Order: sequence, then C-alpha cells, then structure tokens
Amino acid sequence: MDDCVFCKIINGDIPSTKIYEDDDVLAFFDISQVTPGHTLVVPKKHVKDIFAYDEDLAERVFKKVPMIARAIKASNPKIIGMNICQNNGEIAYQSVMHSHIHLVPRYSKDDAFSMHWGDNTGLASAEELQTRADKIKENLED
Repeated sequence: MDDCVFCKIINGDIPSTKIYEDDDVLAFFDISQVTPGHTLVVPKKHVKDIFAYDEDLAERVFKKVPMIARAIKASNPKIIGMNICQNNGEIAYQSVMHSHIHLVPRYSKDDAFSMHWGDNTGLASAEELQTRADKIKENLED
C-alpha cells in the first residue's frame, strides 16, 4: 500500500530500529516508546487487522511473538512484565491500519503505560451469557 507507514518501513522507505526480521515478519521499535523497548511486530504482507488474516499468515506472524517478547525481557533485568496488545479498528485504538502487535515492557506500576478494564460482573444473566456464547460458536470457522 502506497500510503501505509508500516509498508514504507517494511520497504525501507522510512527508517526504523529493527529488532527482528524474516520473510514474513518485521519487529521494530515503536516511535513513541511508551516504555523503553516498546516493539511492534508487523506482518510484511499488508493486512488491515486481525479479521483479514488467513490461518497461514496468522500462524507465521503470531508464533514469533513469544520469541521476540522473551528477547525483550532478557535484554533488561528491570523489565518485570509485558503487555501484549493487538488493536483492531479505530474504536479499539488502532491508529495505523496495518495489523501490528504491541510488545510493551513493564518496569513498574508507575511507568507510562496503563489500561482500564471495566467490571461488569453479574450484569448479564447466565442465559444471556449462554446466548452470546452460542452466537459466537455459530460463527466459528474450522
């Protein structure tokens, strides 16, 4: 894609600090460095989001995440955890419409990253939960 910033990085038109590269994947530092070592794992094939992956591409991309995450953690003894985020669509905070996985090293509760999870425990009945689950199951692909 001509206007995709990640495609330009993959093609070498925009510089980046590369962490890992193979035929299918490029991992490089996020320019924002939310925390030191914040890395993006990107498929070299342009796919907009998780909904555009086929099974083969998903396997080739996602199987690299643990290896890269372990390398990031091993690089700095101050890293005590890691958030791994994959956002899909503007509503889910996807800012570049080329699928990517954020690996955000965590150093303390006071670093520059945070997440908020609402707690809706008990708001749905067991029947409502089962209806939701059944609708999802109907749409699973083998």
